Amino acid sequence: MLVALSIRNIVLIDKLDLEFGRGLSALTGETGAGKSILLDAFSLAIGARGDAALVRRGAEQGLVTATFELGADHPVLALLIENGMPADDTLILRRLQGVDGRSRAFINDTSVSVQLLRQVGQMLVEIHGQHDERALIDPSGHRDLVDAFGGLIEQAAQVANSFEAWQEADAARARHESEIVATRANADYVSHALEELRNLAPEPGEEELLADRRQLMMNAEKIAAELNEALDALAGEGTAGARLASALRRVERQAATGGAALTVVVEALERVLTETDAARDKIEEALALTAFEPGDLERAEERLFALRALARKHRVQVGDLAALTERFESELAALDRSEGRAGELDKAAQAARNIYETGATTLSKARHDVAKRLDKDVSGELPPLKLDRARFITQIDTVDLAEGGPGGIDRVAFWVATNPGTEPGPMMKVASGGELARFILALKVVLAARGSAPTLIFDEVDSGVGGATASAVGERLASLAANVQVLAVTHAPQVAAVAHGHMMIAKEAMTGPKGEAMVTSVIVLEEGHRREEIARMLSGQTITEEARAAADRLMSRSA
Repeated sequence: MLVALSIRNIVLIDKLDLEFGRGLSALTGETGAGKSILLDAFSLAIGARGDAALVRRGAEQGLVTATFELGADHPVLALLIENGMPADDTLILRRLQGVDGRSRAFINDTSVSVQLLRQVGQMLVEIHGQHDERALIDPSGHRDLVDAFGGLIEQAAQVANSFEAWQEADAARARHESEIVATRANADYVSHALEELRNLAPEPGEEELLADRRQLMMNAEKIAAELNEALDALAGEGTAGARLASALRRVERQAATGGAALTVVVEALERVLTETDAARDKIEEALALTAFEPGDLERAEERLFALRALARKHRVQVGDLAALTERFESELAALDRSEGRAGELDKAAQAARNIYETGATTLSKARHDVAKRLDKDVSGELPPLKLDRARFITQIDTVDLAEGGPGGIDRVAFWVATNPGTEPGPMMKVASGGELARFILALKVVLAARGSAPTLIFDEVDSGVGGATASAVGERLASLAANVQVLAVTHAPQVAAVAHGHMMIAKEAMTGPKGEAMVTSVIVLEEGHRREEIARMLSGQTITEEARAAADRLMSRSA
């Protein structure tokens, strides 16, 4: 529970140190005294969003420190250990807010992130403010309230995750199907084109070879004549080659007696004759190429023109036709694989759908069970609030799986029937203003009693009610305080009268170095002063003896 709160330089609060005990503590004061400032400061200590406007004018920074005492099994201890921090039964949360907007958070004097501070704060304190009514009235938040009451938040989160997984798997399946449809639409063209390419069977470098061959055949007669003339020059009768061969034979016969000088000549002549023979062979090979059948030129031209026509058709170079063939083959193979992959994705989407359906159905059943308990508990709170003939119904409409979402397959709304024999309907439409306030209070008491936080703060939950109903509100808060610590900011004397502790929030002038300034202070009221404050709440600024007597009666009734 909260045992101490220390505030420095927050808005109108210069310096404030408060201690809190068990049970119900009432915080009262005139409108504008600073009750909301006190709550804003406390909220800062438990992780609320920082704001430079909270820093008192003239100060560089504001500081709020909240001290809690924890039970040995409180889940916050496990969270601290998980984050590498020592776990002790005394927990100190501290928040520094700078005038420059920067904020720092500490737990037991260890610097931590604001996110961790907020996580710890949510496990220690619940604040039920007068503006919480919007969530209780708006059906869009009712499902979350049922989940919180029934401890189904983790289960609901799992369903939300499974819904997201299903949607992602289904989207992947749909995208793949679209890709297959697009590929299939092009498959006929690819198949036809691939058949043409396979029939033609283009080879890398074929265009250059065909072009050279065609050019050669077109000029074969002239080329052959020139080659024959060159061949005659090398190998014919009386040619240089024949004379060189004859000269070599004669020199070889004299080499035995001519010594080394003739040996060198023989080697030189042999090299010349070898090169001459090589040249003759090349000429003969070239002549062989000029010899072709009459239809060879026509066939070469047809092949060359066919390759170039197909290249133009596909807007590629002739040399790229072989690669294009491989690409089309890959596309058709990919289509076959895609159809197999489509089956896998379909199975994955169906499996994800089944997981969501199972989780959502289980969660729906749990919600129906929780709704019965919630209805019973809220109904138990209605008679003391003078709504003993009213009914509270948690209306759950379970939809088809196709209409489900991350929140499951349930649509939840709080309905009421204010009188026997009347048809129930949405709480906001059926209940009158006063009835609505009491229904909301009953809900707040029941939801707060689920025990998730050891300290509960009610900010003017008695707003809009008075008389016997305000007395009933006080009794419900006091009853709730038997199990948890309750702090109630209230304008109702009936609530203040049943509190175990009473603090009065006041605004007064203080003279400082920079002149007079207004500050908020908190006074712990003992019996006599408490009587005066309750009398003021009953009668206003002028406290009468009748108001004091009425205060005595209220306080004695709660004793």
